[in-house]
Amino acid sequence: QVQLVESGGGLVPPGGSLRLSCATRGIIFSLYDMGWYRQAPAKERVLVATITRDGTANYADSVKDRFTISRDNAKNTVYLQMYSLKPEDTAAYSCNAVFGNRVFWGQGTQVTVSS
Repeated sequence: QVQLVESGGGLVPPGGSLRLSCATRGIIFSLYDMGWYRQAPAKERVLVATITRDGTANYADSVKDRFTISRDNAKNTVYLQMYSLKPEDTAAYSCNAVFGNRVFWGQGTQVTVSS
């Protein structure tokens, strides 16, 4: 059974930092491209960052220079380090794993940026 389990969300003041983790089970992690997405209330889910299986990272313009995606193949985990958080970063963050036509999603973790 495939599982993607996000953790690390929470309430943080503007300018703060958080690190999200997405632990995976049931897939050959090193073969998968991994991504982080977010969905704010009443808005569509949007891409935040991706990292290919060879470690190439891409970011949405809105988070470039503030967020860093990374992966640890030994731990089957992908991370999203977030700095200089803004209220507009408030959303449910989900990770996904993609290999060919196989796509798996986690349940998400809530990030709230507020004073």
